Amino acid sequence: MTGLPDRLEVEDLQQNLGEIQAVLARLRPAEDGAAPAEHDPALLATVRARLDRLHPADIAVVLEALPLDERQIVWELVRAEREGEILLELSDAVRESLIARMEPRELVAAAGTLEADEIADLLPDFPEAVAQDVIRALPQEEREQLRAALSYEEGTVGAVMDFDQVTVREDVSLEAVTRYLRRLDQLPDHTDQLFVVDREQRLRGTLPLAQLIVADLELEVGQVMAAVSLQLHPEDAAEDAAQAFERYDLVSAPVVDHFGRLIGRLTVNAVVDYIRDMSSQAQLAESGLREEEDIFAPVWNSFRNRWAWLAVNLVTAFIASRVIGAFEGSIERLVALAALMPIVAGIGGNSGNQTTTMIVRALALGQIQREYWGRLLRKELSVATLNGVAWGTLLGAVAFALYGSVALGGVMALAMLLTLLLAAGMGVAIPYARARLGRDPAAGASVLITACTDSGGFFIFLGLATLFLL
Repeated sequence: MTGLPDRLEVEDLQQNLGEIQAVLARLRPAEDGAAPAEHDPALLATVRARLDRLHPADIAVVLEALPLDERQIVWELVRAEREGEILLELSDAVRESLIARMEPRELVAAAGTLEADEIADLLPDFPEAVAQDVIRALPQEEREQLRAALSYEEGTVGAVMDFDQVTVREDVSLEAVTRYLRRLDQLPDHTDQLFVVDREQRLRGTLPLAQLIVADLELEVGQVMAAVSLQLHPEDAAEDAAQAFERYDLVSAPVVDHFGRLIGRLTVNAVVDYIRDMSSQAQLAESGLREEEDIFAPVWNSFRNRWAWLAVNLVTAFIASRVIGAFEGSIERLVALAALMPIVAGIGGNSGNQTTTMIVRALALGQIQREYWGRLLRKELSVATLNGVAWGTLLGAVAFALYGSVALGGVMALAMLLTLLLAAGMGVAIPYARARLGRDPAAGASVLITACTDSGGFFIFLGLATLFLL
C-alpha cells in the first residue's frame, strides 16, 4: 500500500480523470449522426496508457466518476492482472455493477491475483458457481484461510484481519533473524513488528523492527522481545479494535485463537478502511438511505434504495400538516403566526439533530453505558434550557419589534424554550430506543428527529398562541 498522495498527486488524478472523460466524449455518437470512434485504436491506447500509470485506488475513483456505459469501456481497457486489486478499491455498488458484466473465467482470474483475506472481501459479490470455482482454484493452505475468513461475521476482527505475517522463535539470534528477512522477496505491508511464537504457534511476544535494527545481533530474540501491547481474537468487534488502534497509535496487532495460537494480524490500513466504511454507512443511514448507492445507478435501483424513509417522511409531513390544520382558525385571526412558526420548528430540528449526532457518535465510540442514559438526558435538557432562554428571549424581542405585541413575544419565547426541550429529549430518546431494540441508532435519525420537532414545534407554538393570544 502506497502512502497518502500529496496535493500535487490529487490534482494529477483530477487531470487524468478529465482527460479520460475528454477521450470518452469522442467515442459517443456525434450530434450530426456521425458514427462514434469507438474502435479507434489510438484513442483506446491513450486511455489504456493513462490507466497503466494510475494506482488501483485512483482507477477506482475514475470508474466511480463515469456513467455506466463509459465505465464499461474503461473497465475493458484495464489489464486483466490488475482487475482484482481494483475491484477491492471500488465501492460496493460500483463493484457489483462491474461483476455483473464479467465472465466467470474473468472473475476467477481476477480473484487468483489476490490473497485469501482479500478474496474473502470479494467472494460474497460473486455468483455462487463462480465462488466455488475460485475456492477450488486456490492452493490448500489459502483455501483453508479463505474458509476461515468467510466463517467470521461481518464487523468482527476475523473478517478484516490479514493472514500474512512474519514469525520467529525466541531462541534464535537476531543475526539469524536478519538473514531470514533478507531472503524474503518483501515484507508484508505495514510490518512494524515480528511475532515471536513457540513450536505450537502460541504467541510469546513481539520483536519491533526498530529494536531489531539497533540491538546487538548476537543477542537472542527472547532477550530483546517486547510484551504484546494488544492481543485480539477473531470474534472481537472490529469497532472495538479500531478504537484500540486509535488510542494506542498502533500499526499492527496480533490475532490469536482461544488457545493463544497466532492465526493472523490486524493492520492499520484495514482499520482505516473499516472506519471509513462505517462512517459512510452512518452518513447514509442518517439520511434514510438503506445502502451505498452508485451515483450513476439505474433509476429503478435508486428508487428502491430511497423510497422507504421518504415514505416515513411523507407520513410525518402529513401529521405536521394536520397539526397546522387544527389551528387554521387561529392562523386566520393572527396572520403573524404563519410567519413565525417555521422559525420555531426549524431551530428545534437543528438542535435535535445536534443532540442526535453527539449521541450516535458516542454510541459508536462505546462511551455510553446503560446507567448513564439518565444523566445524559438531564445534561441535554439543561443545555436546551440555556439555549431556549437565550434564543427564546432574542426571538421574543424580534417578534415584539416586528408586531408590537408583548404577548406574542412572550409566546414566541416560551414556544422556543419548550420546543428545544422537546428536541433534546427526542434527540436522546430516538438513538436510545433504536440501540435497545438492536437497530442502527443512526438509521433515519435525521428524518425522525425532524418529524418530531416539526409536529411538536407547530403544536407547541400554535397551541400557546391559541391559549394566550386569542
